[in-house]
Amino acid sequence: MSDCIIPEIKESEEEIIAIRRHLHANPELSLEEFNTSNLVARQLEGWGYKVTREIGKTGVVGTIAKGQGTKSIGLRADMDALPIFEATDLPWASTVPGKMHACGHDGHTAILLAAAKYIASDACQFNGTVHLIFQPAEEAIGGADLMIKDGLFDRFPCDRIFALHNMPYLPTGKFGFFEGNFMASADTVKITLKGYGGHGAHPERTVDPIVTGAALIMSLQSIVARNVPPGETAVVTVGTFQSGIASNVIPDSAVMELTVRSMKPEIRDLLIRRIQELTDFTARSYGATSEVEIYDSYPVLVNDAEQTAFARQLAVEFFGEDAVLDSVSPSNGSEDFAFMLQQRPGSYFLLGNGVKGEKGGCMVHNPGYDFNDEIITTGASFFARLVENYCR
Repeated sequence: MSDCIIPEIKESEEEIIAIRRHLHANPELSLEEFNTSNLVARQLEGWGYKVTREIGKTGVVGTIAKGQGTKSIGLRADMDALPIFEATDLPWASTVPGKMHACGHDGHTAILLAAAKYIASDACQFNGTVHLIFQPAEEAIGGADLMIKDGLFDRFPCDRIFALHNMPYLPTGKFGFFEGNFMASADTVKITLKGYGGHGAHPERTVDPIVTGAALIMSLQSIVARNVPPGETAVVTVGTFQSGIASNVIPDSAVMELTVRSMKPEIRDLLIRRIQELTDFTARSYGATSEVEIYDSYPVLVNDAEQTAFARQLAVEFFGEDAVLDSVSPSNGSEDFAFMLQQRPGSYFLLGNGVKGEKGGCMVHNPGYDFNDEIITTGASFFARLVENYCR
């Protein structure tokens, strides 16, 4: 695999690893990536890019053109961290309590910066325009959607667009591609049940939102089992249920939050409709009222078949057949790059971070996770090859 790394990218490896570890030690949450975006912008400006800041509040776009070609390509990396207390004890561990790069966005940013340095150099020959998109708020809020609404593709036209994500449990530096529906839609559903509180010794004088909520939770489990056609992917998970402060007090209200996942828009619509119906019917049957709110919604991520085949063939050509995994399957995880793929054809692919039990093998969103620096030059080299081979 090391023979496939672009030499100029290999030469900058230590510099980029230092940047990655600095980002890891100084994580910023969604839409708080001020220092991160400033670092990215300064690096890009130093390499000769035209830099535009504050796209989607804290997003950065670096643009560079060579030759007279009219083709344009976008490469995207996410920058935000998670509200997690780190438990690694690494020299570059988070210095900010309760904030951590537990998903590898520090590594994604480093990969795109490594590619950026090479793309701007004389060694990289292409004929067209490259837009490097450093996106905020992937973990919450939907930073991709914010950038699009801020005119991303109107201001920075892209014929096609690509992004990657590191993936623990996959062998280090191996690629995973999948055509079509690859990542699930995700909706957060907040349900508020309003009853009538009172003394726990006299429940007959109350409308108990806890009992109502318990009945609703069990009813919600029937949606996937009895409403979704067998063979379709669907998840309805109740993640929180909060109500009451004392054993002898029946509260006025209860609140629960759900995550809802599916691989098809029509199944997503079915899940939301049935949640709303069951909530209304269950609440009324117990004498309560209800309110359903839906937010933090991400669509299904759909990889364009042509662009995915193009990317896969390049990976085989430059890294070999053994570098491309055939066992990659769709995931119930969500990814807001889906918003960008709704606007432009492209592909979102995986890059192995390391198998379980070895370096890079700790799953993302875990306090013990760390991005595997060994894959920076692999990801950067592949991004560069996408540019060179599309913008010929």
